[in-house]
Amino acid sequence: MFEAIVNGLSGLTAGVANLHWSNPVMIAIGCLFLFLGIKKDVEPLLLVPIGFGAILTNIPLGGLMEEHGFLRVIYNMGVANELFPLLIFIGIGAMTDFSPLLENPKIFLLGAAGQFGIFLTVGLALLFGFDKLDAVAIGVIGACDGPTAIYVSSKYAPHLLGAVSVAAYSYMSLVPILQPPLMKMMTTEKERQINMSELSTTTPASKTTKIVFPIVVTIFGGLIAPMGLALLATIMLGNLLKECGVVSRLAKASENEIANVVTLFLGISIGATMEGRAFLKADTLMVLAFGFVAICLDTICGVGFGKLMSLATGGKINPLIGAAGISAYPMAARVVQKEGLKYNKFNFLLMHAVGANTGGQVGSVMAAAIMLSVLKGMGIIP
Repeated sequence: MFEAIVNGLSGLTAGVANLHWSNPVMIAIGCLFLFLGIKKDVEPLLLVPIGFGAILTNIPLGGLMEEHGFLRVIYNMGVANELFPLLIFIGIGAMTDFSPLLENPKIFLLGAAGQFGIFLTVGLALLFGFDKLDAVAIGVIGACDGPTAIYVSSKYAPHLLGAVSVAAYSYMSLVPILQPPLMKMMTTEKERQINMSELSTTTPASKTTKIVFPIVVTIFGGLIAPMGLALLATIMLGNLLKECGVVSRLAKASENEIANVVTLFLGISIGATMEGRAFLKADTLMVLAFGFVAICLDTICGVGFGKLMSLATGGKINPLIGAAGISAYPMAARVVQKEGLKYNKFNFLLMHAVGANTGGQVGSVMAAAIMLSVLKGMGIIP
């Protein structure tokens, strides 16, 4: 009887007895995410559930990520089959206004140029010995597009999902810190002072144009890079719901209730992949390092192409707006506006930067789609 009692009481210490050194480290990282989300307001909608999920999965013997554990059920329900990122994209599409891009279409080139860093980072990752699909998942971090990074990594590099997701959202939140030094390094003071008021008097995009745009992009984008059709179609579907004006209930649900619920499930599922022994490896540090390189290269390429456009237009385009050619919407556009005002208090770059920023959203999806379609053509993806 006494032995049975002792054995029963030993079950109360089993959790502590089975702690691996990596578990307390990851629990501390989970708490750090909660602190950043709650106290510092850094991407709270994702960092809070990710942090809590990281804590849960690092408590031994809980079984939450075992076959019938509730975190495993959520993971299988929407991450393993890529459903959650696609639902998030419908919400993003419903929140996005492509008017600045449609009113000044050439700005889309900056959104495309802002993706060059993705391809450069993929090449670097391959040089360092990463598998081709792993390299694509790592490169996509540079777009600062969390859902795209999650979609690609969960589908083609699930073992990197935690590291890629943390890198994508961490660097996205650090855009106001990472980009300004690079923007200053790439431009002269004269270029930063360029006033784009002459280009502000554009003809507003018509309702028909706004409705036709997502349909045309879906068709042609899907034909060019069919492997990314799911990504492109969902963001364009959300935008079509917003612009057509006849399904306001669906549009509002997509950008509010559905997006909120899916964000919760997605965040806690990502956190659940951050089990200490699987997460604290050299590969994780490499992913974080390459993610940093990717966003820096994207910013440099965007501003560099902005300089070329400025030269081609006789100095009518401020190269700073090239930094908004990533998918961190609308954060990157706000950074451009803030930096522009530092050098010319009459400079209003926001709407031009928003155009580049929305172009970057489409560009990041197309970049991922093109890479996956090329790998499909090479026979690497079945």
